[in-house]
Amino acid sequence: MKGKIAVFLLFFMNVYGKTFSQTNSIQFSIIPTFGAATLHLSDSAFYANDTTHLQLTAVKCYISNIQFLKNGKLVLEEKNSYHLVDASEINSLKISINNQQNISFDQLKFNLGIDSATNVAGAMGGNLDPTKGMYWAWQSGYINFKLEGTSALCKTRNNEFQFHLGGYQQPNDCLQTLCFPINNSSKINLRLDVQQILQQIDLTKTNHIMSPSAEAVLVSKIVANAFTIYKN
Repeated sequence: MKGKIAVFLLFFMNVYGKTFSQTNSIQFSIIPTFGAATLHLSDSAFYANDTTHLQLTAVKCYISNIQFLKNGKLVLEEKNSYHLVDASEINSLKISINNQQNISFDQLKFNLGIDSATNVAGAMGGNLDPTKGMYWAWQSGYINFKLEGTSALCKTRNNEFQFHLGGYQQPNDCLQTLCFPINNSSKINLRLDVQQILQQIDLTKTNHIMSPSAEAVLVSKIVANAFTIYKN
């Protein structure tokens, strides 16, 4: 009898335990796209099918301070919430948020970038490690969003464009806070449309932003608006 009970418990934990763990976490996925096409920088650089010979070689950003609200009130937040999202690293596009108490919510809130308190604390480890290529050692600050590539529109060396957006001091604070109404769900898909970003930038005039500036703040707002909740 004890043997049968043990087998039953193992079966229960294997089948129902998985379901329990899934319902007690929120699977937060970021889906980089270029219009309707999904970006696949992990295999090779992404080429857009247009007349500008656009090629994307890097799409990275920090997502931090992930929170969930109910009727405008904070009900759940991730501790030590710093995630480096890299379109070339598929594992970085999925974030699991612990929700052991199955707290219900109707709004998602997070920062695009790194807050000033973390910036002034200096270089850190984990996703915030300077070796990740998202830290300006020369001015002790994190890059919130990085977009690199080439286009025939750019009259630069090798037709390159580089947007490294960051800065935590006024008036050039590039941090963006995003909020989305969402259904109470264990799965959230967030879309980042890079085409929408580039359509609002004249690459013939603006193709290099490499330090905090008013221009960096403006483009940071464009990037924030390129995020949307994605429904399959």
